[in-house]
Amino acid sequence: MTTYRIGEAAELLGVSVDTLRRWIDGGRLPAARDGNGHRSLAGTDLAAFARSLAEEPGPEAHRSSARNRLRGIVTAITRDAVMAQVDLQAGPFRMVSLMSREAVDDLGLEVGSVAVAVIKSTTVVVEQGDDR
Repeated sequence: MTTYRIGEAAELLGVSVDTLRRWIDGGRLPAARDGNGHRSLAGTDLAAFARSLAEEPGPEAHRSSARNRLRGIVTAITRDAVMAQVDLQAGPFRMVSLMSREAVDDLGLEVGSVAVAVIKSTTVVVEQGDDR
């Protein structure tokens, strides 16, 4: 069974180590102690918890068929007369969106503003993570 150390699990969930520890101490997420006394989380427990987090309605909850939402910060905007490229950093993930300049202006996007990348795709490539 795959297990994760606290730091790895926090990175995967996109939260701080302190937040993850609070969730464990509060009983929201089960953890065990390894032979050295360090906390570890079972991969199946972490996956179930991550799924439950994704199902919690947030302030940006919308009625939509798109299920993939990543909240982040706008790091760059490149505009021309008609189109714009918006770079969004959501945790360790960089998203790049091409949209009309009008849409960028209507949304009031600027570098440093918070935005949500809503992703709907018929093709998603899944690659194996780092070797454990």
